Amino acid sequence: MAAYRWKSFFEDEDRPEKPRRYGVTEMRGPHYTLLSQNLLQDIFESMGQFVDGLKFTGGSHSLMPKAYIKEVTNMAHKHNIYVSTGDWAEHLLRKGPSAFKEYIEECKQLGFDTIELNVGSLGVPEEMLLRFVRLIKSGGLNAKPQFAVKFNKSDVPVNGDRAFGAYVVPAPQSFEIVEDVDLLVRRAERCLEAGADMIMIDADDVCKYADSVRADIIAKVIGRLGLERTMFEASNSNTSEWFIKQYGPRVNLFVDHSQVMDLECLRGRNLGKNHTSVLGSSYFLF
Repeated sequence: MAAYRWKSFFEDEDRPEKPRRYGVTEMRGPHYTLLSQNLLQDIFESMGQFVDGLKFTGGSHSLMPKAYIKEVTNMAHKHNIYVSTGDWAEHLLRKGPSAFKEYIEECKQLGFDTIELNVGSLGVPEEMLLRFVRLIKSGGLNAKPQFAVKFNKSDVPVNGDRAFGAYVVPAPQSFEIVEDVDLLVRRAERCLEAGADMIMIDADDVCKYADSVRADIIAKVIGRLGLERTMFEASNSNTSEWFIKQYGPRVNLFVDHSQVMDLECLRGRNLGKNHTSVLGSSYFLF
């Protein structure tokens, strides 16, 4: 392990050394921005001890040469970082059942460790979803189903023609239309029973913005599934801070690569944005 003068990984501090079962930080890979191998290598060498996983989001790996993907997965594995496909498997369904098995084998050959299943995009019966989980596990890879809860937007200005800069009164809070969270949790529980390693909760609607986070839904998911078996997408630093304050450093979070260091500072000490006190005076002796 590299020596960090302000950081240690004791069980009683925040979380243990890698590979970790909780307090996992999964980093967004190429999607919104193009991450070169040099940039990824810089991140891994400087912050690799804080990064547990790398995810190719939005099917970005499907547009890259296989040789490049293999180089990236090898680089990640050298730093004890797993690599996930992101939500892309659902696009294989139109090619038939055999295509999914071929996709699993190809992912394994390219060095992927985890295949993510977007349950909403899959749109398949529950038994079929469980079959996909078992196929992934039998192929020697980790399975991570992704769930999302949809409900009425609240406090969002109504779209329409208006003068530039004109104030629009926000719509009142309305949560009448909410998907059955208990149904979501039950399906997630069955996925775990079928062998799934982690349940990913999408940030949209539930936890995308810290000031409108659905704490009740998150509490129910964590209460039923447990911190170790769930991962939440934190779209910004404010959301990450909310999760750390509510559930401590052991919560599993998926963040952008630019938020890795901020998140680690929050995990180390629950001091909000006061990173100076997090790093400590010894840090500034470099």
